[in-house]
Amino acid sequence: MEVMETVLDSEHRAIYHGALRLAREKLTGCVAQMERENRFPPEIWQHLADAGFLGVGVEESLGGTGGDYLAAALIAQAVTRVSPATALSMGAHVNLCMHNILRNGSPFLQAQYLPQLASGTMIGGMALTEPDAGSDAMSIRTRAEPDGADYILTGTKTFITNGPIADLLVVYAVTDPALGTRGLSAFVVETHWDGFHASQSFDKLGMRGSPTGELVFDHLRVPRDHLLGPLNGGAGVIMSGLDLERAYYAATAVGIMEEMLEQSLRYAQQRKQFGQPIAQFEMIGEKLADMSTQLDAARLFTYHTLAQAQKGERVSRMAASALLFAAEAANRATTQALQIHGGYGYTKDFPVERFFRDAKLLDIGAGTNEIRRLIIARELFKNR
Repeated sequence: MEVMETVLDSEHRAIYHGALRLAREKLTGCVAQMERENRFPPEIWQHLADAGFLGVGVEESLGGTGGDYLAAALIAQAVTRVSPATALSMGAHVNLCMHNILRNGSPFLQAQYLPQLASGTMIGGMALTEPDAGSDAMSIRTRAEPDGADYILTGTKTFITNGPIADLLVVYAVTDPALGTRGLSAFVVETHWDGFHASQSFDKLGMRGSPTGELVFDHLRVPRDHLLGPLNGGAGVIMSGLDLERAYYAATAVGIMEEMLEQSLRYAQQRKQFGQPIAQFEMIGEKLADMSTQLDAARLFTYHTLAQAQKGERVSRMAASALLFAAEAANRATTQALQIHGGYGYTKDFPVERFFRDAKLLDIGAGTNEIRRLIIARELFKNR
């Protein structure tokens, strides 16, 4: 029996398999165009919204469809098996924007935006990274200065998933330079407000179809009631969000590994060399065994981390470890899958090539593997 079947309850298994069926049915036909044109297809977003997938983790009283962090991650895991790019955009919308407002937003912000995000009426994102503040997220320079009933937001953000298409963003800015890292705040910003524009959309190696861009805030007025969390409390909002982001995207790494193992098993049984299926060669079997073992480990680690986060536990080290392990395992899996497919795997006729490119972002996004190791080491030395 599959590890996933033994560690998930019937409700979570049903969520995963339902999401996988919908992804296979609705997304498969769009992937080639997404890849070729680097196009985000709005019709896919509507399918996800209609299925209730964009509102998972938010209670029905706030316009959501219920469920928990694990349910949201399982949907992303399933969608990843067809389109990692779509799962990436879902993560920015559901995890980085909607769940952030759910955790930290005032009743006004929750009532104003959660129903629209959950229904897909608005597309969400999160703007943290800047041209000179990537791994060092606390060195951001975007400023928010008080002016009457508003804050004036000025600065540039870059590598923002969903940035070019977002209707709503969680934006981090400096509100008290004298306090250093304790002088950051988070704001909820509508992108149709005067002073916002997406200056460029990046043409990426992978995750094509998930728009990533550079955003400019030019003296944009943000009402004071759009402050997310306490004034100068942005560092805490950032860190809690990063922990959940890492756990969430570990599930997308699991989705990549699942798909690579399944496709590799199928191909190895069909492809014949020297008069027999290549699955019968020991070196191919060794690759498949390693992929399967690492997949099981990544599943268990990821699901446990999400379950602990749902309980309100601090999961900084665990989340960094889960994504570090799953990201590196996913990249090994795509490399081995391409090797098993041989020359065919190197062509665009097989999806292995696309997954090979998509998986690389997992080593970089949500804090690089190097940063994840620093976090793990720092946590190990705490309280010793």
